[in-house]
Amino acid sequence: MILKPDYNLVSLFDIDFKEIKSIGINALLFDLDSTVMPSKSGEYPIEVIQLLNELKQNFVVAIISNNKNKEYVEKVQKQSDFPVIGHANKPSPKVMQEFLHSVNVLPVQAVVIGDRPLTDILAGKLLGAKTILVDSITKDSENKLTRFVRRLERLVIRK
Repeated sequence: MILKPDYNLVSLFDIDFKEIKSIGINALLFDLDSTVMPSKSGEYPIEVIQLLNELKQNFVVAIISNNKNKEYVEKVQKQSDFPVIGHANKPSPKVMQEFLHSVNVLPVQAVVIGDRPLTDILAGKLLGAKTILVDSITKDSENKLTRFVRRLERLVIRK
């Protein structure tokens, strides 16, 4: 099934990056809001930015977001020592393809990591990359409607 991720984990911190590297992955393409930072916060949790900075030692790291707010994306970029690309229009893989081409990485050497099957995971599958679905970084504090929609999305990928 095209929406089924290669890995379905609770947290970014559950990803075995040594295993990911051992299967030939050279690039990590992260979603922004609800994946590496609370939605619309513009601030990384300290443990997440530390993880991303460590990962840069062994991988090409980038944030690929659907967020269209230029000022917001620029705010995040100022805190990041890796590319932050907004206006990605996922599930279209075009922006991810262009980024990978610019860093000479093939899609099969990349993994897309995000919290939404219908955008992040589908984009990764269309790209030809591995995919990792993680829960929202703020899953315990999200409103009831958002949690309900997330449960529905996950029901679809279980089939």
